[in-house]
Amino acid sequence: MQIQVVKSKIHRVKCTGAELNYIGSITIDEDLMDAANIIQGEKVQIVNNDNGERLETYCIPGPRKSGEITLNGAAARKVSVGDTLILITYAFMNIEEAKIFKPSLVFPDEATNLLK
Repeated sequence: MQIQVVKSKIHRVKCTGAELNYIGSITIDEDLMDAANIIQGEKVQIVNNDNGERLETYCIPGPRKSGEITLNGAAARKVSVGDTLILITYAFMNIEEAKIFKPSLVFPDEATNLLK
């Protein structure tokens, strides 16, 4: 049996942009992606602490050391610039693997979205 568990989490980052006229996705500072072990194209769940929205999309890397967190396409309607977001990815694994697995948890500076 396989179960789904948290693989990566970027906790409490500010939304820096919302680009409606874009194909879709979330742009994440590549330094944050690396720290959280998230790869380009990976499915990401976005939890908006300010309005309660939860949505899923895929990620694309943004410029390093930029702190960029931009929702693109239709997802841009679910956020406002400045909203506090939690970004989560999940992985499937067997139960024994899941018992010892340690997710990558990242807690960036809440004012800048940069790694501390």
